[in-house]
Amino acid sequence: MVNAAAACAALAAAIACTPPPPAAARFAALWPAARARRLGRPGLVGPVLLGGLGGAVLAGVGGALAGAVAALVVRQRRAARRAARDRATAAEQLAAAVARITDELRAGSHPAAALAGTDADGPHARAVLAPAAVAARLGDGIVPALRRGGTGRPEISADVERIATAWALAERHGIPLADLLGRAHEDIRWRVRFAATVRAQLAGPRATAGVLTMLPVLGIGLGQLIGADPLGVLRGGPLGQVLLVIGVVLLAAGSAWSERIIGSAVPR
Repeated sequence: MVNAAAACAALAAAIACTPPPPAAARFAALWPAARARRLGRPGLVGPVLLGGLGGAVLAGVGGALAGAVAALVVRQRRAARRAARDRATAAEQLAAAVARITDELRAGSHPAAALAGTDADGPHARAVLAPAAVAARLGDGIVPALRRGGTGRPEISADVERIATAWALAERHGIPLADLLGRAHEDIRWRVRFAATVRAQLAGPRATAGVLTMLPVLGIGLGQLIGADPLGVLRGGPLGQVLLVIGVVLLAAGSAWSERIIGSAVPR
């Protein structure tokens, strides 16, 4: 059973790692969104298959399912942490870009000239502000261009909407644009700092949740040390295989639940 499961997992891994056909590669090159989706699947499938392969070698079919679930949880946790870092970085870069534009406006620059300096901004801010800079240079609407720049960037879409709203208010009512953008910059900067403070304060609860998640695994290790042979039970028959899968699924659900509760405290 173990050899068959390992062979199936290895075959699945080989299929997943097969290069895409040339037509798919050309299509992905023409459409960046499709390319991102195509590249995102191996990033998810590869670790899951490797986890399933390792579990199959150790504990057969049940081990393969348990290993795949465990690998999926680890991969999703890492992806969530990477997304949080990217969100913080994007907000910091956008705040710095808004501060630069505000300073240039207060120094007497035209809004189009202030927007034209996006080369000095970070890549996240540059991607958002570049359409507005082009629109200002061509005499088109800056506010719609700002909103277009924030489309597809959920990590900073709310901040971009604040900037676009401030710009629209300045155009409609004649309010000094530098003052409105200055307030938007202060708001974004405060949110970034507050989120960083909350994340630092949540390090303890996250560590506690991780320890609680690993307690059942430690219990299996202690049982093995005293001669109860829980690993033999989990690997020895259908009942053990089912219990192994159920246990890992419950651990994954508990980990996801605790992470959701802790993550909800961090402002978006």
